[in-house]
Amino acid sequence: MKSGIRSTLTLFLLLVLAACSSTKYVPDGAYLLDDVRIRTDNDRVRSSELSMYVRQKPNSKWFSLIKTQLYVYNWSGRDTTRWINRMLRRMGDAPVIYSEAETDRTAEEITKAVRNMGYMSATVEPFREVKKKKLKLTYRVHTGRPYKVRSLQYEVPDENIRALMRRDSANTLLREGMFFDVNVLDAERQRITSHLLEHGYYKFNKDYLHYTADTVRNTYLVDLTLHLNLYRRQPTDTLGPHPQYRMNKVAFITDYNVLESSMENSIQVNDSLHYHGYPIYFKDRLYLRPQVLVNNLYFAPGDLYNDRDVQRTYSRFGRLQALKYTNIRFVENAQKDSASLDAYVMLTNNKPQSISLEIEGTNSAGDLGAGASVSYNHRNLFHGSEAFMLKLRGAYEAVSGLQGTGYNQNYIELGAETSIHFPRFLFPFLSSNFTRRISATTEFGLQYNYQMRPEFTRIVASAGWSYNWGMQRQRTQHRLDLLDINYLYMPWIDPGFEDLYLEKEQNYILKYNYEDRLIVRTGYSYTYNSAGRALANNATLGDSYALRLNFESAGNLLYLLGKAARMKKNGNGEYTLLGIPFAQYIKADVDFAKNIVIDNRNSLAFHVGAGIAIPYGNASVVPFEKRYFSGGANSVRGWSVRDLGPGSFPGDNNFLNQSGDIKFDASIEYRTRLFWKLHGAAFVDAGNIWTLKDYEEQPGGKFELNKFYKQIAVAYGLGIRLDLDFFVLRFDGGMKAINPVYEKGPLRYPIIHPQFKRDFAFHFAVGYPF
Repeated sequence: MKSGIRSTLTLFLLLVLAACSSTKYVPDGAYLLDDVRIRTDNDRVRSSELSMYVRQKPNSKWFSLIKTQLYVYNWSGRDTTRWINRMLRRMGDAPVIYSEAETDRTAEEITKAVRNMGYMSATVEPFREVKKKKLKLTYRVHTGRPYKVRSLQYEVPDENIRALMRRDSANTLLREGMFFDVNVLDAERQRITSHLLEHGYYKFNKDYLHYTADTVRNTYLVDLTLHLNLYRRQPTDTLGPHPQYRMNKVAFITDYNVLESSMENSIQVNDSLHYHGYPIYFKDRLYLRPQVLVNNLYFAPGDLYNDRDVQRTYSRFGRLQALKYTNIRFVENAQKDSASLDAYVMLTNNKPQSISLEIEGTNSAGDLGAGASVSYNHRNLFHGSEAFMLKLRGAYEAVSGLQGTGYNQNYIELGAETSIHFPRFLFPFLSSNFTRRISATTEFGLQYNYQMRPEFTRIVASAGWSYNWGMQRQRTQHRLDLLDINYLYMPWIDPGFEDLYLEKEQNYILKYNYEDRLIVRTGYSYTYNSAGRALANNATLGDSYALRLNFESAGNLLYLLGKAARMKKNGNGEYTLLGIPFAQYIKADVDFAKNIVIDNRNSLAFHVGAGIAIPYGNASVVPFEKRYFSGGANSVRGWSVRDLGPGSFPGDNNFLNQSGDIKFDASIEYRTRLFWKLHGAAFVDAGNIWTLKDYEEQPGGKFELNKFYKQIAVAYGLGIRLDLDFFVLRFDGGMKAINPVYEKGPLRYPIIHPQFKRDFAFHFAVGYPF
């Protein structure tokens, strides 16, 4: 306890000394910009919306508290020829010296932004508070009374466009009585432009739309008129209606080199064919079937130009692994009176085949090992961009002797995996037109895994049939596992292990998971990420959230067939298929995560997740692979992986018993960018798992409404992340805060009486926890 107090005092003294030196490199007559704030007198105008206009910001803070990098910079000496001083200056941040010019520019930008919101008489007053060589700056925003739109008129001399706008009037952003917000006016111009681009107006842009606003004298009311400018092809032509373009010729060029000119006469082709009226140009050999090219096209000759269909075409061709790049070029028809477009879909093929080798190290409860795998990939197996994968894997692990078995062998694992991915929806008895409209991909897979351990030999074989599809710029993803078959076969179990662990202890959960088993399941998962693909350095560009839902069931159809056929049950009361009992359960999970950006260096992330797996019918236990566990790098980080729960169960060194049917997890994490590629985090985790039944080998593990909240474990800790852009290496250290194993006393609250050896857990992982 005394050492803890001594460490705290030492840290406090260092921070005080650092604070005293924060103005070390601030010149005389200048000031360190210590803090910048924005204050508004109107709840409708939030300070957070105006912070982007601040031109000069103070030195960044770790966890929004400490200007660590400024202090690191100030630790450097004035002799820049010494390497230590140069290194400290590179690691740190130079002090931000207050600039009067930047303050004036910021005040102008904020004033302009607030006036664009409709507060035309808004003013911004910078207020400076100086203490020694530090300056705190506050921008005081006085919005005044807002201007509102009294009347709304449209001046659209183009009859076709006027008719389209009238039919789309329900979606307008403009209305009488609204604030005179320039941002909303500009958004309406863009919305109208997007709508017209979907109805043939290929050359339309929002500059053809403008507003006039007349203020009513001595009032805060505005008469607003939206104007449309007419079209003129050449400066000498007379003004007239905007042309609606139709597609004329649509052709494919399959051997386009992105390094060459996109002009038609510069593309090297030596052969061509026509498929359903579409010319296809290629060089030497056509690597994709013509049907594949046409089926992924969403516009045809005679159609009105539609920008949405063009984007859908880009998306569909982007899913074809046989292609590396796709570019669609539109050429206006040479005839002067024609409003038609020739479209050229120019494709660059990808490398069709590849082989990769992976080597990995393993550590299972202190047993070290290594694994290696070799993969073969073919991205265009049947000339329809079908992706074929074959993977062979082997692993070896030195396993310590098992008490009571007399064996000291090592662990060997051999495996094979193959899959084929079709970039279209495949299902029997459906027409090609129907499957073309469904933007889904199909995958078939087979896996075989052979495990040789000192105590048993196990074979796991599986086969799967699934669909994937996504919408709205990849924000939404769906996966349907139509059929997933898993077969667990135990050809040999060591008699000593079987007698000691499976028979004498009468552990039903352990015994159930060491028997031959068949799992035939169907599942569906839904994922939504509000950020979509807008990612930068593994962090979102702004506030975002993600939702994941998952549901699966197994054994229902087999159980109904067993009852209908009046099949006999085995000695455990289970129906069997070819003598193999099958599992029956339902499982559902929900997971929600939200990221709140505080500033360009700090963010706050929340996460909550829950799940339940219910065995029934032909099973009284959920298979181990489908049960939940708690603790580890992505759960309650004060406990090691699979080391927490269920409930108040303290564990018995058997990881099978530390699994459950119900799971709850919640976390809050403060993330900050430190320096270079290092990021830091402070977190608090809570959660546990429970069982639905009162198993003898898991005392205290059953979920009970009047007890479960007392069994929620809590942990806290710090983390370091190395952000390498394409992936993140994460190092987290967690400490127990509330231990549900104990009902009361100091052992229940280790946060008050911490012991590092007892309460600390270290985790290494790739990627963020949520």
